[in-house]
Amino acid sequence: METTRLSKRGQIVLPLSIRTARGLTPGTEFRVEDTAEGVLLRPVRSLPETRLEDVAGTLKYKGPPKSFQEMAEAVTRGVRQRHGRGRY
Repeated sequence: METTRLSKRGQIVLPLSIRTARGLTPGTEFRVEDTAEGVLLRPVRSLPETRLEDVAGTLKYKGPPKSFQEMAEAVTRGVRQRHGRGRY
């Protein structure tokens, strides 16, 4: 395990091995979360906007058709459940 130190200006240097392994480059933005275990840094990854029409054919679902609203609500529930378990 590597260690680092907080500077007087509130800066932290991530060790080179972590930057290299994660592909982090200068200018990478991070979300900063205060968790029960400590401070969590998550890189902000900008993804291109995707339309439902572009990906709907890749979904496997058997059953009655779902509306966009029903799908959005299901995704929101899934994200909340994962976040509640400390993921994402």
